[in-house]
Amino acid sequence: MATKVEISVVVPVYNEERSISGLIADLKRVMKASGYGHEIIVVDDGSTDGSKKILEGIDGIKVVEHGENRGYGAALKSGIMKSAGEWILIIDADGTYSSDDIPKLLGHFRKYDMMIGARIGEKVRIPLSRRPIKGFFNMFAGYLTGKDIPDLNSGLRLFRRDIVEKYWKLFPDKFSFTSTLTMLAMTNDHGVKFIPINYHKRVGSSTIHPIKDTMRFFAQLVRLTLYFNPLKVFAPISAVLLFLALVRGIRDFIVTDSIGNLALILFFMGVQALFFGLLADIINKRT
Repeated sequence: MATKVEISVVVPVYNEERSISGLIADLKRVMKASGYGHEIIVVDDGSTDGSKKILEGIDGIKVVEHGENRGYGAALKSGIMKSAGEWILIIDADGTYSSDDIPKLLGHFRKYDMMIGARIGEKVRIPLSRRPIKGFFNMFAGYLTGKDIPDLNSGLRLFRRDIVEKYWKLFPDKFSFTSTLTMLAMTNDHGVKFIPINYHKRVGSSTIHPIKDTMRFFAQLVRLTLYFNPLKVFAPISAVLLFLALVRGIRDFIVTDSIGNLALILFFMGVQALFFGLLADIINKRT
């Protein structure tokens, strides 16, 4: 009798010939020891090194192939589409995450809707150049959601499959898939547990474009907030414009004994921004 698949492990791969064999061996060991029915799905996202050949020689896994590189998010979506489990476990194939941290997530299995391995453990090897940007996005996302987010885009997490299926069209094909998933869960009151893990130095070269992917990442955060909590964006803009209108109006009245056009323009822009935010919030709550 076949064991029911409870957890589908999805591993996106792009030119990871130096680390993929060891990762899959570790995944098999850890998941077998867990006792949960599982499957391992590896998505080769158009690798140009020896990753494809290595995967062809590994038994006990499902391999999904992309003819060309489509992106991290696209690879995860392809793997999820081919999965059979009600729960999805994702882990990067570049050696930065340890399979031995998976039991920490499994220790909270079914108690939450998503368990995220937060890179705040004792040994965290995030490059210094990325830490300010990572810290900013964590704080910005925390403000937008009104909740503490220690790690917005961790690539090691376990979550209910139906969360992704419900918002399928909102998930991008690039690197902001995980941050989108975090934002969707946090803004829709899904139970999320952040679990401290270690983070290791990457094996091989990173495929992240520091400027282009950062801008795409930021735009996705704002887009999701406008979709789920628009007042978090429009209310501060309105407050700033109304404050500037007040300051300018006081200045005009003191200097010219009247209110100038700029003060009036700023005032009406502030009221308009607040109106748009309220209107978007009403539409959001009715849909």
